Amino acid sequence: MEILSNVVIGIGLILMAIGIIGLYKYKDFYPSILISSKIDTVGMITVILGVAIRHGISFFTGKLFLMLVIILILNPLVAHVLTRSAYAAGHKLKDRNKASEVDINKEEEEL
Repeated sequence: MEILSNVVIGIGLILMAIGIIGLYKYKDFYPSILISSKIDTVGMITVILGVAIRHGISFFTGKLFLMLVIILILNPLVAHVLTRSAYAAGHKLKDRNKASEVDINKEEEEL
């Protein structure tokens, strides 16, 4: 069981590391908050499951699953509240690729 728990914990840490590296691709606030919320949720699910496997069925495992339920409920909720408050405060998306806008404008002019 210890080997299985180490593998599950390792998978969770690898998922979080890959997600954090991929997070640098997005420079805007809105995609970043969405991706970071997913990274936290998926990574913590696997790490908590790995720790629960390591400790077996006990009171400690019950606490871990309670933490897991709280994370599953609050993490998306907090991401939604942050995004909604940024939108309400007037935070705009960064300008899209200027080249694609120029191409779209040329196509509209041709019509």
